[in-house]
Amino acid sequence: MAGRIPESKIEEIRNSADIVDLVGEYVQLRKQGRNFIGLCPFHEEKTPSFSVSPDKQIYKCFGCGSGGNVFTFLQEIEGYDFLEAVKHLGDRAHIELPDIQPRHDNPERDNQRKTMIDAHDLLTKFYYSCLMKTNAGGKAREYLKERGFTEDTLEKFQIGYAPEEWELAVRFLKKRGFQPEVMQQAGLFSKREFDGKYFDRFRNRIMFPIWNVRGHPVGFGGRVLGDGQPKYLNSPETGVFNKSKTLYAFHLAKPAIREKKQAVLFEGYVDVVTAHQAGVNNTVASLGTSLTSEQAYILRRHADTVIICYDSDRAGVDAAFRAAEILETAGCYVRIATMPDGLDPDDYIGKYGGSRFQSDVIGASETVTAFKMQYFRKGKNLRDEGDRLRYIEEVLGVIAGLRKAVERDHYLRQIADEFSLSLDALKQQQYAIYKQQMGSNRINGEEDKKNKSLNSNFLQRTLLPAFQKAEQMLLAHMMNHVDVAERVREELGGSFSTEEYHAIAAYLYAYYEEGNNPDISAFIQRLPDQRLIRIASEIAILPIHEEATDQEIQDYIHRVQTYPKWHEIGEMERQREAAEKGNNPEEAARIKMNILKKKREIEDSWL
Repeated sequence: MAGRIPESKIEEIRNSADIVDLVGEYVQLRKQGRNFIGLCPFHEEKTPSFSVSPDKQIYKCFGCGSGGNVFTFLQEIEGYDFLEAVKHLGDRAHIELPDIQPRHDNPERDNQRKTMIDAHDLLTKFYYSCLMKTNAGGKAREYLKERGFTEDTLEKFQIGYAPEEWELAVRFLKKRGFQPEVMQQAGLFSKREFDGKYFDRFRNRIMFPIWNVRGHPVGFGGRVLGDGQPKYLNSPETGVFNKSKTLYAFHLAKPAIREKKQAVLFEGYVDVVTAHQAGVNNTVASLGTSLTSEQAYILRRHADTVIICYDSDRAGVDAAFRAAEILETAGCYVRIATMPDGLDPDDYIGKYGGSRFQSDVIGASETVTAFKMQYFRKGKNLRDEGDRLRYIEEVLGVIAGLRKAVERDHYLRQIADEFSLSLDALKQQQYAIYKQQMGSNRINGEEDKKNKSLNSNFLQRTLLPAFQKAEQMLLAHMMNHVDVAERVREELGGSFSTEEYHAIAAYLYAYYEEGNNPDISAFIQRLPDQRLIRIASEIAILPIHEEATDQEIQDYIHRVQTYPKWHEIGEMERQREAAEKGNNPEEAARIKMNILKKKREIEDSWL
């Protein structure tokens, strides 16, 4: 490390960052009492267990246990080390820092990742310049103009053009010191087998940069200009680009998604660009691949509702059904927008405009069940008995898979009314189908078990023994009040029965001895162990009375003080049981008398 950051500078940076604003960039938060809650970004969950305290400037997940302050959050979510987190927040607040070299567990890998991202950033600008400022980009400019893309849109999405040359990008990056071997690993170069020379992966293609969640370019999608094959060529999986965890234009769409609490999901990036240009800014795409659970949970953390808007052909509909299932598993409320036959979202917006797309396509989206019911009608003559029965059976199969009884009842009544059928008969057949489907629902069962396990962990932490709960409450008050900490130190010292609580108390005593005022976020920053940080965060976020009475604090102290005696009584009870089983009534009676004596001593101490 070339320079050490003064503690005062770290505190200045920490105080400059609001944890609700920072976490809010990654998680959709809503106010609940004095805190904010949301879905945890560190594990998959359907119901919020993640809490952020603006007063204490800390966060805590009661599902997976993660917790800490603004620095800890960045370290967990971005993989930063502490110095990188400090630098990131310092840059945001425009606070100058000394020259530092962060420590890395794997500096070679981290340097290579940075090199790959830097190369993508340079090529993004280079391709954009080739499109906008060179004769070679003329045909590409004309094509994009015909597609209706404005210059503002091209700049916003940094759309570019890779000229039809074999080694243009190779020369461009080599001249700037980038190693060809690394650029091949980054998916930017390819290598000929017959002579071992490197050449450009992308040639004569309109280039769409693909960004990570922080807005750094990590890949490209290239559309060929003309009739070449393949029509679209995407970057391969690399050390910086993982398709399953990336949504196209997510960093651009995130503000609108969070504002509307709704995301529109497309299949391709051209649809997204066209939609944004038309004013539909809450749109992203899954890069032409099947939606993954990782992508679904990214959307769920920022939106309540996801509207799927895929092509209207059979492949698009099947993909929409698969995506809907994944999104519903992630806890999203899902709707599906119906595209007119033969049109994709890009075509529709080009023909009818953004307003009609918003009102007639997005605004007319249906629940997944309603969409399936409409889809199953296609190609059937419902006046024909065979087609009608087949349609009803297909719909009953969908209804049988619905988890909510109200939804099942709603659609069953709809079928009964439309075809003048007995509701009881429909329910019986739907239940028979449900039993047949039970064997295929094991995946959902495993997911439920996972969520139940997390909830169980939360309950185990909340249903604590009385003495341990008392230790927690004491520490919570000690973090908020110096006088409580001094009182506990005088009466208990380090006599906390839980090892981690003993350590937290010791660090808290030292923190106050240095003359520091109560500041939970600052105190947590002093803890040297991640486990202690998580436990301290969990304790700090407990609801407590702001001004505890003397009697309340004394009760907690007394409960902690008497725990060793209760522990001793427990041991004596086991000895008494052993004596009774060993047919030694006299010894059992003697132990019983001692137990009663111990209990009276504890009762007297409360008086």
